Order: sequence, then C-alpha cells, then structure tokens
Amino acid sequence: MVKHIICFKLKDNSPEACEKAKDIFYSMVGNVPQLRSLNVGIDFLHSQRSYDIILETTFDDERSLEEYQNDPYHCNVVKKYIHSVRESSIAVDYKF
Repeated sequence: MVKHIICFKLKDNSPEACEKAKDIFYSMVGNVPQLRSLNVGIDFLHSQRSYDIILETTFDDERSLEEYQNDPYHCNVVKKYIHSVRESSIAVDYKF
C-alpha cells in the first residue's frame, strides 16, 4: 500500500474557501478508480507554520499512484481547481 499526503496553503484560507477545496477533493470518490481511501482535514490552529488543508490518499501500489497522477478527473477537475487557489504545497509519499 502507498500513502500520498499533501498539505496546501491557500491564497484565501477563509472557512468558505477551505470547505470548497475539501468538497473538490472529496469529489474524487467514485470518480478516480485508483483511490482506496481519501481523507481531508482543515487546519484549526492557523499558526505561523500551519498549512490550511491536508489531503491523505491511499493506493494499492506505486503504479496506482502514478495512474492517479494522470487520471483525467484528477487532472482536469481537481488539480486544475487546486492549482488556481493554492499558494504552496508540500507532499510525502510512503509505503506501508
């Protein structure tokens, strides 16, 4: 199994903007076949080092993660939107 985690800082980190991003991420459920699990969290501390939202996804293997990276729904809907609203992001991918 592979875990793919991304933290995002949004240009607008208002509650409404964070909820919209969360909804966009959850829209992958049922639309992206490689996903085994998906969780989204919104930061509540808003400290200097905080990121605004986290996306945690799970895949069967590295190949499934690679397919996800090129999935039409992921690329044309989710990435397109998130790239337009994000300030920055960091990621980690690991096997478990």
